[in-house]
Amino acid sequence: MMTNHRKQPWPQLLARALAAALCVLPVIGASLLVAADRPNIVIILADDLGYGSLNSYDADESLIATPNIDRLAKQGRRFTDANTPSSVCSPTRYGLLTGRYDWRTNQKHGVVNTTDPLHIDTSRSTIASLLKSAGYRTAAIGKWHLGYGTTKADFTKPLTPGPLDIGFDYHFAVPQNHGDASGVYVRNRQVVGLRSDRNVPVGKSPYGRDFMGLDAPQRVDENVMDELTTDAVRWLDKQTADTPFFLYFAPVAIHFPYTPSAKTKGKSGTGLYGDWIHELDQSVGRILDAIEQMKATEETLVIFTSDNGGVLMTEGTRPEAEAYRAGLRCNGHLRGRKHSIYEGGFRIPFLVRWPGHVQPGSVCDETINLVDIYATLAAVIDQPLRLDEDIAEDSFNVLPAMLGTLHQEPLRPSMIVHSPNGNFAIRCGPWKYIEGKPSPTLKRIPRRDELHAQLYNLQDDPGEKHNVINEYPDAANRLASLLEQLRNEGRSSTRTSQRENTK
Repeated sequence: MMTNHRKQPWPQLLARALAAALCVLPVIGASLLVAADRPNIVIILADDLGYGSLNSYDADESLIATPNIDRLAKQGRRFTDANTPSSVCSPTRYGLLTGRYDWRTNQKHGVVNTTDPLHIDTSRSTIASLLKSAGYRTAAIGKWHLGYGTTKADFTKPLTPGPLDIGFDYHFAVPQNHGDASGVYVRNRQVVGLRSDRNVPVGKSPYGRDFMGLDAPQRVDENVMDELTTDAVRWLDKQTADTPFFLYFAPVAIHFPYTPSAKTKGKSGTGLYGDWIHELDQSVGRILDAIEQMKATEETLVIFTSDNGGVLMTEGTRPEAEAYRAGLRCNGHLRGRKHSIYEGGFRIPFLVRWPGHVQPGSVCDETINLVDIYATLAAVIDQPLRLDEDIAEDSFNVLPAMLGTLHQEPLRPSMIVHSPNGNFAIRCGPWKYIEGKPSPTLKRIPRRDELHAQLYNLQDDPGEKHNVINEYPDAANRLASLLEQLRNEGRSSTRTSQRENTK
């Protein structure tokens, strides 16, 4: 098992983190990269899948079964300390695609709404544009949740700019969430099957809001996972061996509403919630099988993860509570859930398979974040990032952690996370400091019980049960200063050149 070198006393760790935040981005030598034949890349980003929701992350097999996803754990590497930059959907998706914290934009809290404009500036580099510039064919299929257009999106007209303007060659998506108010699919720049610009009565969404009433075929919730997966498989089938491909596949499972298909309904021991996890597992299996049928498994880097923690409920009649009473702990032993500032909102499954490069059945406890995927893939294709570029400002190259390369220091000197009410936390070594302040622009402030300064030693107290801010005020003050410094500087990484650091 890979160690994370965090046994030193906290003052040395914190001092090293402060220095590292000002000096270097760890890198990997060119000898470890694919030179001539760059790997195909598939990122599967599940929705609301918590840390304890897979058998490979200790979920009881009598409650749920995730053999397809766990195939990646057996054939690759399982991370125990992978994190999202936010405990809610769209800020994490922005961070993954751009390598930049979403709160550095005008989105200081909450999520992107169905009719909001494209949240990623078309001048900003994304994973898709990076890979496309290196000769990859690129596709974004599944949940989008990052907006379309330049103002309020008009779904009766071409939805531009959109994914095709930030590096993707192909796009097929649910615009925002499973069950969202649009009720339709978008393919490339337009609503699928749009018949006219008039409104039609189509009832209410599962959230109790009126559907937009677009004159187009309406999605059937029980069929959405199958239709998204089928589209992804068809796109994969069209790829050729002479051109590498990048698939960003974002299933709507396991986001509410829980609508398993006839194939998975009733198959788990935890009701609809567990059945919906089975639906996700079935989808992942189809993607992996498609890659195998293409005879591309050996040449494909697959990353499976989630956009935030699970929706934990312990009381009431909702499916989440039913699953809890059956024994499923969607976020494992961690405190909190989606939307919260605690680890249950950020810690997520993270599995990497890359035959011949990533050791099968291995485990890594290095602290990483989904914003690190940008710099890591840049290293994979040997296109290092430079300090003078406003690109992936918060992304660290964690390829050594994926490949099991020995390194003496943590690859990430610190990490900032935030909840949708604008509450910030920073992690450094074993310490996690929670600022406890809401976004100043919020009119209604949820989760007020979390809005106070807190300090936890996650090495000794992974469940965040003991707030030790009064016992270690110096640690809290130093972390508060580092948090403010990194926010003001506009970036977390101060890299020089990746090639310079490979010697």
